[in-house]
Amino acid sequence: MGKLLPVIIALVGLAIGGGAGFLLKPAPPPPDSTDHSASQGQAEDGSHMMADGHAADAASAAGHGDDPADSSEYVKLSNQFVVPVVHGGRVGALVVMSISLETPIGSSEFVFEREPRLRDAFLQVLFDHANAGGFDGAFTESGNLTLLRRALLEASQSVLGPIVSDILITDLVRQDA
Repeated sequence: MGKLLPVIIALVGLAIGGGAGFLLKPAPPPPDSTDHSASQGQAEDGSHMMADGHAADAASAAGHGDDPADSSEYVKLSNQFVVPVVHGGRVGALVVMSISLETPIGSSEFVFEREPRLRDAFLQVLFDHANAGGFDGAFTESGNLTLLRRALLEASQSVLGPIVSDILITDLVRQDA
């Protein structure tokens, strides 16, 4: 019992200290000072009110103006694409690529619902590009990548329709065998 008493005291002290630390933790930091909610209220319908009392339209209240980039979102496809580069019947290299799509805001769920068909179309384009020698030599030249982006854009529009406005190649790596 004499050897067990110090262990019990240590465990009780640890539990009390942990409980006190949890109860006495500092308050969360105040909201960012760049929040304009104090000068812009909200109307009853949820739209923002400007300081002069007039309601702002949804686009300007959310910071969305006439800039087309403000009305787009970037949908990153779930997995990378792995493309074998074949020379003489043997795999000479592997190309690994990540792709994102520029689409209107709110269309990411639509894209993810059709991702299997989209991946199939993209893989066909990537295989064709590899077989045509697109990943040989200086494969990152602007002309090669422009052709690849254009082909990927056409493939994505054939699957998703005109909602895709651009293709972004976010990662591109070639590992020679």
